[in-house]
Amino acid sequence: MNIHDIEAFVAVVETGSIVAASARLNLTQPGVTRRIQNLEEGLASALLDRQSKPLKPTSSGREAYEHGRRVLRSLEDMKAGVSPEGDVRGEFRLGIMPYLSDAALALPLDRLRSEFPQLTLRITSGWSMRLLEQVARSELDAAALCLADAVSPPEDLVSEDLGAQAVLLVASPGLGVPRPANLFDLSRFPWVMNESGCGFRAFIRHSFDAARLPFQVGVEALSADLRLSLVARGLGIGVVTPAAFAGSPWRDAVEVIDSIDFRPQVRSWMLHRPPAGRLARPIAVFRDALLEGLKMSVPLLS
Repeated sequence: MNIHDIEAFVAVVETGSIVAASARLNLTQPGVTRRIQNLEEGLASALLDRQSKPLKPTSSGREAYEHGRRVLRSLEDMKAGVSPEGDVRGEFRLGIMPYLSDAALALPLDRLRSEFPQLTLRITSGWSMRLLEQVARSELDAAALCLADAVSPPEDLVSEDLGAQAVLLVASPGLGVPRPANLFDLSRFPWVMNESGCGFRAFIRHSFDAARLPFQVGVEALSADLRLSLVARGLGIGVVTPAAFAGSPWRDAVEVIDSIDFRPQVRSWMLHRPPAGRLARPIAVFRDALLEGLKMSVPLLS
């Protein structure tokens, strides 16, 4: 068992194929296959389910992957620690949930690229619970996500509270939503929402369930612009971030709903596994810039 075998295995798990792993490592496909076989022989266990496409790790492989990532990260930390220039190199695998991407994909990423030019950023977008699981399994180095106010991150992760985040409720004037509206009023209309897994969708459903009111999702769509276009056509009530609303071409075709007894919001967090090692500074830079981006959108709520 050696470092090169571990690198090959990690690359296959993360890319899902021998072909993509060979391109990442600049090796031949047979070379990658031999390294995987060497590692499996050394551990006396099958690490990949070769019947699945893309390739997926077995239960033993998932355990080996987590340990392997920690080994490679420790080596990267050691290299960074003794580097005469002190440059942070290697990969920074960062997860961002869609709601935060409006604030995270401009200033924070620009600042990371400026301060750490030797660092390769690998950005993953996904819903909060999925990102949380990926951080816990060391598939991501850090994640910016949102959880319902009553939900706290796992205690074995380093978590930094970035504050409560709100959204705007919007609808077409022709839909006939009362202004102002209460929760009962809102329950009489369909909603245009993100896919299941969105923190705001879960928060809204919980609020309606607690009040014993129906919650009907009329349309699911991932893109904020697409959702707003559907809302503008009168297909339902939508939720949108202040930043996305301000820059949307559909802004003048919808109206913000003033809700009397319902203010949907969740709490945003920055999470990573301890210790942060060489990525402590990049994580801190991203966190601080993300906070700036989130604060810039607050005045739009008024």
